[in-house]
Parts: sequence; C-alpha cells; structure tokens
Amino acid sequence: QVALVESGGGLVQAGGSLRLACAASGGTFNSYAMGWFRQAPGEDREFVAAIGLSGGRTYYYDSVKGRFTISRDNAKNTVYLQMNSLKPEDTGVYYCAAEPFSTRWLAGYKWAYDYDHWGQGTQVTVSS
Repeated sequence: QVALVESGGGLVQAGGSLRLACAASGGTFNSYAMGWFRQAPGEDREFVAAIGLSGGRTYYYDSVKGRFTISRDNAKNTVYLQMNSLKPEDTGVYYCAAEPFSTRWLAGYKWAYDYDHWGQGTQVTVSS
C-alpha cells in the first residue's frame, strides 16, 4: 500500500511559479503511474497531468499544456509538478494520485476513479 504526501503549495501572484512535490512510501514507486488532480471550491476534482513509469509518457489537461510540467525521480520516490505562468483559475487543492501501471491506466489516466491511492492535497492560491 503506497502512501503519498504532497508539498510545495502556497500563495503566488498571477504569472508566478510553484513546484509541487509528491513523496511516496510503502510501495514499489517505479511500478506506479502517477497523476496530479486539482479541485476548486464547489467544483469536481479535475485532471491536471499524468506520467507513466519512466517519465517517457506524459499527459496534460489542455488548459495547462505549455505551462505545467510533470516529472518523476524514481530514485527519490517522488513526482513533481512544475507550474509556470500561473493564473487565478489554477487555484485549488492539488492532489497526487497513484495507480499500478496497466493498459487500463493508459485508457483512463485522466479519470480520478481510476486511481486507488491519494495524498491529502496541498493548497495552491493564485492572486490576480
């Protein structure tokens, strides 16, 4: 059973940058595909980015393409989300998620219900 802990959230002005980290423990990290999701108040949890086992496969929500970069360091059991050119609409709680890599994950990486393991979330607030 893998446990996930996010860090790196905070308050930033529009146009600024933040780097989120998600540290995993208790499982074989390099067997898990990883995702980042976010949830704004009153909204559903939405997909942000996902990454396969070695980092060769990455996927992004359209609104963050070109601004956000997901990466992973399997030696450190950590996945990152570099967020640049932040906008007020990026505000929300950001969650890290893990799922054993499979063809099922490849078909459903953007759906929250396809992930079995979640962190507690980290707040990102972008002021205008």
